[in-house]
Amino acid sequence: MLPAEDWQNDDTEALFEAILALRGTEEAAAFFRDLCTRRELEEMSQRWAVVRLLDRGLTYREIAEQTGVSTTTITRINQWLRHGTGGYRQALERLRDRR
Repeated sequence: MLPAEDWQNDDTEALFEAILALRGTEEAAAFFRDLCTRRELEEMSQRWAVVRLLDRGLTYREIAEQTGVSTTTITRINQWLRHGTGGYRQALERLRDRR
């Protein structure tokens, strides 16, 4: 388990374990569609798109135009990308390693 933080508990640990048990994108899609509302999935997907565009070096304005995300939200996402727990960066690197 990660270092204790106020959002982490037995239920979040169980959720992460369930996600890790999934095999492939089809299983992940089915699980997340059952778990989340359509809007929640759209928001998470949009945030991940912002992360990828920031990683490619696009400006906030370019990202906002492409995704429809406000520059305020892009700023927040960039703060987590640069100074968060490293989750975004690790996922980007793992995906690059797959290619």
